[in-house]
Amino acid sequence: MKAFADKVKEARISLGISQAQLAQEVGVSPRSVQAYERGEKKPRAAVMSRLAKALKVSVKFLVLDECEDPMAEIEKDNYIEEARERYGAKGARDVEQLLADNAALFAGGELSQDQKDAFFQAVMTAYVTCKEEAKAKFGRKNP
Repeated sequence: MKAFADKVKEARISLGISQAQLAQEVGVSPRSVQAYERGEKKPRAAVMSRLAKALKVSVKFLVLDECEDPMAEIEKDNYIEEARERYGAKGARDVEQLLADNAALFAGGELSQDQKDAFFQAVMTAYVTCKEEAKAKFGRKNP
């Protein structure tokens, strides 16, 4: 079981990039990357997503100490980040919960990557459609 700090440092080193290069790619200061690698702080969700993407690992891998698979649920990350960009932190939490709740539909069966992508895209499309319809129906009315 590895801590966040160790995972960040090991992933960065395995990519052969410096702390400064990682910081630039993520959009944080080199001092922030140093703090992540020393275990002094963890980034907020939006930065965590950019960090995972820059390190080519999943958010789940970075966030959960008990997760040992760098690619665990990485296919969800783009959908959650898209929801964050459109609807903020609550939207990201909503999509993450929707994807987790609906995983039970698979009943323990294995899906191919194409099947997972199709499923996640369908859930995301349904979520965005519902959000936009609610916004149109209940949002502010222009005088």
